[in-house]
Amino acid sequence: MKARHDAWTLNDDTLLAESVLRHIREGSTQVAAFHEVGGKLNRTPAACGYRWNAVVRNQNVEAVEMAKNQKKNVKKMHDKKKDLQLNKLAEPMEYKNKTFEVNEETNTTKSEVPSLTLDDCIDYLRNTLPENPHGISEENKMLLKENQELQKTYHELSLKFDQLIKNKEKIEHDYKFLLHALHNAQKTAKEMSVQNHVYQSSRRG
Repeated sequence: MKARHDAWTLNDDTLLAESVLRHIREGSTQVAAFHEVGGKLNRTPAACGYRWNAVVRNQNVEAVEMAKNQKKNVKKMHDKKKDLQLNKLAEPMEYKNKTFEVNEETNTTKSEVPSLTLDDCIDYLRNTLPENPHGISEENKMLLKENQELQKTYHELSLKFDQLIKNKEKIEHDYKFLLHALHNAQKTAKEMSVQNHVYQSSRRG
């Protein structure tokens, strides 16, 4: 039997599984993985998503759970690091080695007080502001496009299914017609055989 040119091979399924699991572990989306694999296998992201949901995911249930757990652990470590940085910035500043000097000309005093560095401010902003809002917008666009492609695929499959049902009904109708015709032919042949037998008997008599 000749294999379909678009059939999925074991290597294709393996590449799809590895890519999706990696994206899950790294906190990315499955949609991004479908786009990545689609580019490598010359397939649409919708086709990759359909293959994952229909076949490959069921073969990698435990691996998916492990990847999700690893993602949670990485997120916990990141959150913990962020909390430590925020706590450090929130600590009340203490006057360490506080000294006062009197300026004889202006009769004023100045004190040496610790201050935040530019790096501290940059770290604070990096960990508190949303990460890559432009990337979130792009991901929403990708998800919307993916949804449209899946709906298109679903519509195409629905049309094919309806056509298969119609073909099945036509085959059943033709089969019943042929069966009926065969039955009538057998009945006619039997009647002709009986008539021929009666005719031959009457001639002999």
